[in-house]
Amino acid sequence: MDQWFDVSLFNSTLRMLTPILLAALGGAICSRVGLFNVGLEGLVLFGAFFAIVGNYLTGNVWLAVAFAVMCVMLFSLIFAYLSIHLRANVIIVGISLNFLALGLTSFSLRAIFDVKGAYYDKNMKGLPALDIPLIKDIPWLGDVLSGHSPLVYIAFLLIFVFQYFLFRTVSGFRLLAVGENPVAARSLGMKSKRIQYGAVLICGVLCGLAGAQLSLGQVTMFTENMTAGRGFIALVATMLGQSNPIGVGASSLLFGFMDAVSIRLQGLSLPTHFTMMLPYVVTLIMMLFFRDKSYMQEARKANESSR
Repeated sequence: MDQWFDVSLFNSTLRMLTPILLAALGGAICSRVGLFNVGLEGLVLFGAFFAIVGNYLTGNVWLAVAFAVMCVMLFSLIFAYLSIHLRANVIIVGISLNFLALGLTSFSLRAIFDVKGAYYDKNMKGLPALDIPLIKDIPWLGDVLSGHSPLVYIAFLLIFVFQYFLFRTVSGFRLLAVGENPVAARSLGMKSKRIQYGAVLICGVLCGLAGAQLSLGQVTMFTENMTAGRGFIALVATMLGQSNPIGVGASSLLFGFMDAVSIRLQGLSLPTHFTMMLPYVVTLIMMLFFRDKSYMQEARKANESSR
C-alpha cells in the first residue's frame, strides 16, 4: 500500500489536476454570468497547440505561453460574440468550438510542422520547474509540493483570488448580479454584456494557461486531441463545485488524483485503454451523485433573460 500512495503519486496529482483546475475555474466564471461554456475542451486544446506554435516561433517559453493565451482569447471572443451579441445557443456554440479545435489543430499541425499525429522537437524547452524555498527541504511534503511549473502554483493561487474577487469585491458582486438577474442588473446601470464579455475572456486566459501547462509543462510536445476529454472533466468539476472556486478546486483535486492513479495502474501490466478509463468512470459516478439541477436551470434562465 505504501508503494501505491508514495510521493510520486501525489506529486503527479498536482501536475495532472492543474489543466483541469484552470479550465474549471474559467467555466465557473462563465457560469456565474449565465453562460454555460461547453467549449472548454476546445479552448484548452487550442491553448496546448498554440503554446507549441509560440515556442516554435519565438524560442521563448514565456512568450509561447503569452501567445497561447492571446490566441485562446481570440476564440473565446468568437464564443462571446456568437453567444452574447448574436444570441446563439451557448451549448451549440460550445460544441461547435470543440469540433473546430479538433479539426483546426490537426490541420494546422500538418500545415505548419508538416507532421501527422504529433510534433516533438528535442531542442524545445518546456516550462521550468520551480523549487519553493524552505518547503523543498521539508521531508515528503517538499517532494510533493516543490519542483512544479509556475502554472501549477498560479492555478492554486487563483482559487483564493477568485474566491475573494467574487464574494468580497464590488466588481465580483456586479458579476454575480449579472448572472443572477441580468435584467435587474441592467436596470441598475450595469453593463451586463460588457461584464459577460469580460468573464468569457477571463475564461479564455485560464484555458490558454491550461493548454500551455498540458503541452509545455507536462510533456513538451503536442499530439492530436491531447486534451483527451480533460475539458469535459473540467466542466463536471465546475458543476460539482457549484461554480464556487473552492468547491471547484476540491472537485478538480479528485479528478487529478484519479488521473494520476490511472497512470500508476499501468505499472501493473493492466491494459492501457482500461486504466485510462478510470478518470472518466469517476466522472460518470460523480454525475450520478450530482442531483442539483438548479445550476443548469439558473444558467439557462440567466442566458435567456440576458437577451
